[in-house]
Amino acid sequence: MHAPPRHLVALFAVFTGSLLAADSFGDALEQGTVSLNARLRSEGVQQTSLRAADAITLRTRLGFTTAPWQGLKAMVEAENILAGNGDRYSQAGLNPAATGRAVVADPETSEINQVLLAYTSGKTTATLGRQRLVLDNARFIGDVGWRQNMQTFDAFVVQDKTLDKTTLTYGYLDQINRVFGDDHPQGKWPSDSHVLNASYTGFAAGTFTGYAYLLDFAKTAAANSCATYGASFAGTQPLSADVKFAYRAELATQSDYGSSALNYATTYAAVSAGLVVQPGTLTLGYEQLGSDNKVGFKTPLATLHAFNGWADLFLATPAAGLQETSVRATANLPENIALTASYSRFETDVGRAKLGKEFDVQLSRKFGKSVTGLLKFANFRRDSLTLPNVQKIWMQVEFVY
Repeated sequence: MHAPPRHLVALFAVFTGSLLAADSFGDALEQGTVSLNARLRSEGVQQTSLRAADAITLRTRLGFTTAPWQGLKAMVEAENILAGNGDRYSQAGLNPAATGRAVVADPETSEINQVLLAYTSGKTTATLGRQRLVLDNARFIGDVGWRQNMQTFDAFVVQDKTLDKTTLTYGYLDQINRVFGDDHPQGKWPSDSHVLNASYTGFAAGTFTGYAYLLDFAKTAAANSCATYGASFAGTQPLSADVKFAYRAELATQSDYGSSALNYATTYAAVSAGLVVQPGTLTLGYEQLGSDNKVGFKTPLATLHAFNGWADLFLATPAAGLQETSVRATANLPENIALTASYSRFETDVGRAKLGKEFDVQLSRKFGKSVTGLLKFANFRRDSLTLPNVQKIWMQVEFVY
């Protein structure tokens, strides 16, 4: 099993050692909680010019979190990912036997997923260690929860809710633990990054959020270093007793930062509007990731699978930027089945060249409190020969305790 960095091990040992010296901390241990997550997934990929991929993986996480003691709480979580057919898909290049097959970014690995110490005083919590971090809708900072090996952060994060209807978050990111795992050359990004986020829910029309993300990855991903400043506003308004109007708008600017050798300054814009009714929702959306000096707007720490189509063709923004126009629907079907479907058209931001269109659909159902089944499909059809046609299908069962 891969171990966390030595500074995290030392941190956890020092603090838990000092806590164990106190008699009352035994109660915190006895009242602690065990967490278990097991997710079995089949993912099939058909992609132009590559051999088909067929990944069957089992992700297991086991964790323990102490009860609070004098404001302190500790947590450790181990993770293991097994593949039933490891060479039937490319594990992001880690398995030479799968050369020429499509990538499924779920490599076999065992590692410490989280290890942290949190201290809460009043309405302020400070967390130090390896941890999940998701801000807003995860468009810029997220945990990539869809992949079997989630993205975590070796970080110091402070969240304060002292001000009425206000949440302030600051984080210093020392290392990014990416979905490719410890064995991959891009599996870890040493970082010297600062993230700031402030949200206010006191407006009747919705929530206002402002942020500044100053990301620097000097050693392994300098080209992804960037400074992003932006704001969003989101809310709902009732149109009748049974219908609500939902809306969201966001604007951001971005430029090179820190160790980046690039020279660019560009913008991001997103707007969505739709209806919310008892059976489901219908939403129209538009997103623009700009380009400058042949550099597309960057989102290196996002939960990327949640944006720009589930086929994952645009995990990195094209050099000419990207525009997406979409319609998305959700519905509650009989037998407690939840449906999500979307259709998107993509083109470059510079030159408005057509790139392709994608149809995505998902069916999910909960069985009791602990088990969820899922069937999911993505189909991208290209309008440009610079991109492949891609079709993906997933079948998944997840158990959470």
